[in-house]
Amino acid sequence: QVRLVESGGGLVQPGGSLRLSCAASGFIFSNYRMSWYRKAPGKERELVASVTSTGITNYATSMKERLTISSDNSKNTMYLQIDSLEPEDTAVYYCNARSLYYPGDGYWGQGTQVTVSS
Repeated sequence: QVRLVESGGGLVQPGGSLRLSCAASGFIFSNYRMSWYRKAPGKERELVASVTSTGITNYATSMKERLTISSDNSKNTMYLQIDSLEPEDTAVYYCNARSLYYPGDGYWGQGTQVTVSS
């Protein structure tokens, strides 16, 4: 049974930082590209960052200076550090696992809410 469980969201003041985690189980972690997406109210879902088990990363251009994505293959867990948070970062952040070898949308977590507000 595939599971992606996000954690680490919450209410943060502008300028603060958060570290999101995505714990994966039920599939071979190293065979998947792991990504973070976010969905803000009234906006389309957008890719924030992605990482492979070999450490290849990709970041949204508008945010890349504030992001650090990483994964711990021994724990089947992916992380996303977001610094200098802005109110515009308020969204539900979703973990996604997409196969490197087969087509399809992959697996999704249930999401974790990030709210940036003073």
